[in-house]
Amino acid sequence: MKYILVTGGVISGIGKGIIASSVGTILKSCGLHVTAIKIDPYINIDAGTFSPYEHGEVFVLDDGGEVDLDLGNYERFLDIRLTKDNNLTTGKIYQSVINKERKGDYLGKTVQVVPHITDAIQEWVMKQACVSVDDDGVEPQICVIELGGTVGDIESMPFIEAFRQFQFKVKRENFCNIHVSLIPQPSTTGEQKTKPTQNSVRELRGLGLSPDLIMCRCATPVETAVKEKISMFCHVEPTQVICVHDVSSVYKVPLLLEQQGVVSYFCQRLNLPVEMKPRKMLTKWKEMADRSDRLLEHVSIALVGKYTKLSDSYASVIKALEHSALAINHKLQVKYIDSADLEATTLQDEPVKYHEAWQKLCIWSFTHGSFFSHSLSLNCSCHYTRILLVLFFAGVCLGMQLAVCEFARNVLGWEDASSTEFNPESRHPVVIEMPEHNPGQMGGTMRLGKRRTIFKSSSSLLRKLYGNVEYVEERHRHRFEVNPELTHHFEKKGLQFVGQDVEGERMEVIELDDHCYFVGVQYHPEFTSRPIKPSPPYFGLLLAAAGKLQSYLAKGCRLSPRDTYSDRSNNSSPDMEMSELKFPSL
Repeated sequence: MKYILVTGGVISGIGKGIIASSVGTILKSCGLHVTAIKIDPYINIDAGTFSPYEHGEVFVLDDGGEVDLDLGNYERFLDIRLTKDNNLTTGKIYQSVINKERKGDYLGKTVQVVPHITDAIQEWVMKQACVSVDDDGVEPQICVIELGGTVGDIESMPFIEAFRQFQFKVKRENFCNIHVSLIPQPSTTGEQKTKPTQNSVRELRGLGLSPDLIMCRCATPVETAVKEKISMFCHVEPTQVICVHDVSSVYKVPLLLEQQGVVSYFCQRLNLPVEMKPRKMLTKWKEMADRSDRLLEHVSIALVGKYTKLSDSYASVIKALEHSALAINHKLQVKYIDSADLEATTLQDEPVKYHEAWQKLCIWSFTHGSFFSHSLSLNCSCHYTRILLVLFFAGVCLGMQLAVCEFARNVLGWEDASSTEFNPESRHPVVIEMPEHNPGQMGGTMRLGKRRTIFKSSSSLLRKLYGNVEYVEERHRHRFEVNPELTHHFEKKGLQFVGQDVEGERMEVIELDDHCYFVGVQYHPEFTSRPIKPSPPYFGLLLAAAGKLQSYLAKGCRLSPRDTYSDRSNNSSPDMEMSELKFPSL
């Protein structure tokens, strides 16, 4: 097993996740099996109770793990399936050590950060690195480990010390450190400054880790003189200073690293068993990168949500939309609209903001004809979903539940129809709580992880988009569900529950009769979307918005050859043959 540790300096949010994912991608393109681990130094057990404004969205894995959004990057770039143990936190480590102490596993010894916490970190990493993440079940050969935060943070000190010891435990030829640092370029002088990187590397070396590669994040390509200066003061060769400047698309980052000889360096440094052969997987990335630069046509989506002030709150949603837009040769435009601005309370408190938000929504939606609902507030949803019925609509999780509430109010005539989450006293509780998933604690108590959805209708639009399959398996994260006792009222009026769980008790997919594209799903399809395998619900929305849905369905759910670069199968092995885009049987 080879271990590649990615650390960061100067500031957080510098792009360590994308760089770690890109390193894994270029190594996987060489025929190697790669896994990834994200270390978050915070004391929380997991990301499940975070506000999206803290660290961005909460990403959900197949096993129900609620984890950092960087694991979403790993899965999308590497096309792998991770587990909750691939996200390591201080809380998890301390919890496991304390549990051992309570059992008497330490035989009366004083439990300390060194060696007990640091040993627990190393054991966790070594154990999880061996867990297969590919469909073929093969044990990984390389583990990319991203350490969150920046060097010098007090929270990350036990992890730095653990890896200082770890490099000797696994031997030098099996351990490599990449340090990601910022090269600021003040507008006053336009000169690229190396001092922050020098200080960051000096501090890292003082803690016992010497970087093998220094990846410089900067606005423009690093000048040769700057590289040589970093090389001289940071004790590395100039070839070990890698420039990762801002690019137009994240798809270009793996190509950027490959062009600067990162693969060759790893082969020499870690003695990797890599054969010199065409890298078909990387060829696809180049096609995607080139295509994203050539796009001329635009497709626009209005996204109404609760956490729109931070785009990372909807990171997977935006990625899923981008994957679908790229597949149909369109450039994506997203218009964020804060659902709170559409509420009646805003009309009273800030009428100007209220009217501006409604004007923005109506003009954007009627101009571009597409609308996406992820986490709306109830009252505004019931106003504008009816207005937008002539357009294209996709509701995810709460977005689907509120579409049901809207239909109940405006079509069934149940004026007080609501979710018990918002109005426990409603006479028409069309959305209710799932008591078995709320035992009194907030963390990890929702209906989480991969669940099977059975299609009940052979004519379902989503079923066709999924490849006319009988069922799909998607990831869930919710505490409330559509009231199954009331569904017959909806179906009589044209709102069909075309997808249900295995027992037929939970409503998973809704579709509106005689509408081009009005769908809602209880699950989160964005979590399984991939650059070369767009998520069908999002793909259908983008096709409808671009005016291509009917022709796509008429052709048997195939795109024209000029739109093709995606993979036909579910195979996630390093070598994937390119073929015509067609959604696989899941």
